[in-house]
Amino acid sequence: MSEDHGLEEDDSGAVMRAVGRQIKLWREAAGLKQAELGAAIGYGEELVSAVERARRIPRPEFLDNADKVLGAGGKIAAMKKDVAEARYPKKVRDVKKLEAEAVELGSYNNSVIDGLLQTEEYARAVFGDRRPAFTEDELERRVAARMARQEIIDATTARPLFNFVQCESTLRRPLGGRMVLRRQLERLLEIGQLRNVDLQVLPLNREENAGVDGSFRLLRLKEGATVGLNEIQLISSLIAEPKAAQILDIRYGAIRAQALTPRESLAFIEKVLGET
Repeated sequence: MSEDHGLEEDDSGAVMRAVGRQIKLWREAAGLKQAELGAAIGYGEELVSAVERARRIPRPEFLDNADKVLGAGGKIAAMKKDVAEARYPKKVRDVKKLEAEAVELGSYNNSVIDGLLQTEEYARAVFGDRRPAFTEDELERRVAARMARQEIIDATTARPLFNFVQCESTLRRPLGGRMVLRRQLERLLEIGQLRNVDLQVLPLNREENAGVDGSFRLLRLKEGATVGLNEIQLISSLIAEPKAAQILDIRYGAIRAQALTPRESLAFIEKVLGET
């Protein structure tokens, strides 16, 4: 059960300290030692101690089981939502919050498949290639965070609107191996069928490419503002200044015009899948 993740030093620390204190109080009120609680819920004494000291983030089943064993009447289990938010890096939580406020999201990517479209295997390969390498706990944490962000693409709500432009190179780069790539391409074909998703491919043989400066994202927010997100190597930035965001907006419009239409793009992805 050692897969519970570590914790970054940000505002999530306060959440986890409060959770740890509550678990300790309930445990002591029940007259149990850390080892006894751990044995009762299927975890080791070391992990129980780490959770109480806010050094580890407990999984939902840890909280559910502790709630039952300690007779907390749902008070410990009720903290699962707060813990789930604290589980992910602050940068991810900030992006997820922005995405939740958007009515339209656009993305151009010429390095990897957009994070909102990635399969778990593909995401694991992307993070696994990072140098210096992530620890196993950090790798699992980041993969989980990426998968959680994908909840925004909900076929039942048909909103917000999504547009993804993927450079052809990302469809052919076999990160994680050919089978991982095949499943990723199949995933793209599935998402491309959703009514609120336009998926486009920018072929490598295009003589014009307004995206040569690299990948970026655009979010149109509910109040009408447009912001950009830019991640290059060790730098991650939010582009909120209106003139700069407008430049990205114009650039993204050009990229979409240069790319294949959504219908042509799905046929193109099927062709690449057949060649993989």
